[in-house]
Amino acid sequence: MNVLVCISQVPDTTTKITVSPDGKSMNPQGVKFILNPYDEFAIEEGLRIREKFGGTVTTLTVGGESAKEILRTALAMGSDTAAIIKDEERQDSYIVASSIADVARSISPDVILFGRQSIDFDSFAVPSMVAELLGWPNISMVSSLTIEDHSVTAERDIEGGKETIEATLPCVIAAQKGLNDPRYPKLPDIMKAKSKTISEHPKSSAVRRVNVLDMKLPDTKRLNKIFGESDQELDEVVRLLHEEAKII
Repeated sequence: MNVLVCISQVPDTTTKITVSPDGKSMNPQGVKFILNPYDEFAIEEGLRIREKFGGTVTTLTVGGESAKEILRTALAMGSDTAAIIKDEERQDSYIVASSIADVARSISPDVILFGRQSIDFDSFAVPSMVAELLGWPNISMVSSLTIEDHSVTAERDIEGGKETIEATLPCVIAAQKGLNDPRYPKLPDIMKAKSKTISEHPKSSAVRRVNVLDMKLPDTKRLNKIFGESDQELDEVVRLLHEEAKII
């Protein structure tokens, strides 16, 4: 069973984010980057699939030179090989997905694993885009996964409950928290990972589908008003919702 695990480098949740002077991107200066937390579940699941069926686990990311650090984390966890698609800009999800699909076609994995989303842009878009580009089934938000022969049974989280999905290999799986408990890399494995080769691939020639027009930090000012329960105050709430907020 050959497994491709796609991971992403994201800002640490405790890092203070600022906007670049162009007003359209995040300023990377002083930002600490980490392995996307949801991708840890994808790596662990890939390793468990290999332990059950044999084969190899290849870990892939899209990004600049610094993104190799998260690949070394995956290698320390137990991934067999690692590869990077060199694309510092990562202009939009479509180009990222197209680049991943190009590599997937060249190595023909049986299953592709993602974390359910990256915690920076939160688009939930790349796994389903890759599946569509390859013509494969896609199951997202997976919290339980069983593979037998070429059959896949997955339980996924939905609003108010869970849903069980069946599919066939090859397919794309997006891992949710609860799918497993990711292992911690041991010090000897961390040291070995530092010397392992990371192969490089060019980005896709696809044309971007989304343009960022403006990026700004949220307004943290609280403009609150407190009302009582009298008819006059309720009338004032309605007036403000109509005239100022313009939502009714």
